[in-house]
Amino acid sequence: MVAAKAEVSISADQVIAAEQQIIDQSKRIDFYITEYNVEILANKMQAGEYVVPSYQREFTWEEERKSKFIESLIMGLPIPFIFFWEMPDGRLEVVDGSQRLRTIQEFILGDFQLGKLEQLEYLSGFRFSDLPESRQRKIRNRSIRGIVLNEHADDAARLDMFERINTGSKIANKAEIRRGALAGPFLSLVIDLAKDERLIRLAPMSDKRKNERGYEELVTRFFAYGDGLDGYRDKPADFIFNYSRKMNEKLTGNPRLEPAYRQRFHDVMEFIERVFPNGFRKGPAGRATPHARFEAIAIGSYLALMDRPELARADQEALNVASWVDGSEFTDVTGSDGANARARLEGRLGFVRDRLVSAL
Repeated sequence: MVAAKAEVSISADQVIAAEQQIIDQSKRIDFYITEYNVEILANKMQAGEYVVPSYQREFTWEEERKSKFIESLIMGLPIPFIFFWEMPDGRLEVVDGSQRLRTIQEFILGDFQLGKLEQLEYLSGFRFSDLPESRQRKIRNRSIRGIVLNEHADDAARLDMFERINTGSKIANKAEIRRGALAGPFLSLVIDLAKDERLIRLAPMSDKRKNERGYEELVTRFFAYGDGLDGYRDKPADFIFNYSRKMNEKLTGNPRLEPAYRQRFHDVMEFIERVFPNGFRKGPAGRATPHARFEAIAIGSYLALMDRPELARADQEALNVASWVDGSEFTDVTGSDGANARARLEGRLGFVRDRLVSAL
């Protein structure tokens, strides 16, 4: 039997607040619709008029998918919208559709050879130049529609659109997006520390997560949450993106801060290796590092060291972390249910900080 949903009463103030939020968010997305034929798209890609951001460059279609896309194009099937962002210099950054554009360029102006096709099997193995001139002309004249965000759409708006458009498909994750969109001294520091051998020992993760910049995500969260949660609204991606942008500006303005952040990271990792018997693992044989557990231990330890610097000299026996780190209470505060809610985040950071501080 399915339990009935609790009835929610919406107040007039909530309705007003919701409407204002819709208006505010809608202002971030200002766009116009355009239409280009295949020939123009291929030529603009070739000329560098369309810019593929670095966080999308590593994701390339396999030959089979390219061939299937070209087959659809030749057959005249509808092609999804391509989304652009109008850059200040007038060029268009490809928010979504870079694989389609690159495949078109490769087929029309390059030397791409079609693989085995399902519907147009007689075209298997063809290059564009193998087609009769009349067919080439018809393909070049095929049109594809585009949506162009104007230059007033901010970084977060266009990256949020990229993520929403691509939900469920093979796309760049948030760490990769930040890596490409926010290049600067802070992101360089994060990328460097993500290779730290001690971190890799303490926080095991699958090859898949490693390839998805999982260690960069952990390092960024360590700094972002450790510097305080002002402005946090239960959405880690938005908070961390804005924090990373501000930190790039901060370190650009004052490069001498970089060694201090680097030392902070190394001090905390050294403390955890010495005090926490299993590092960030759930047990001695653990092979995964949940975000919530990492945040609790890493940032909770940092906050405790700020409160009680003498903890840095305490040994594992004195702090007796083993008495609670695998207990039900800690398991509960680091559970996944509502893990990103601010209260839950503050709760797990405070839990570790308090346990460490009270041990002395």
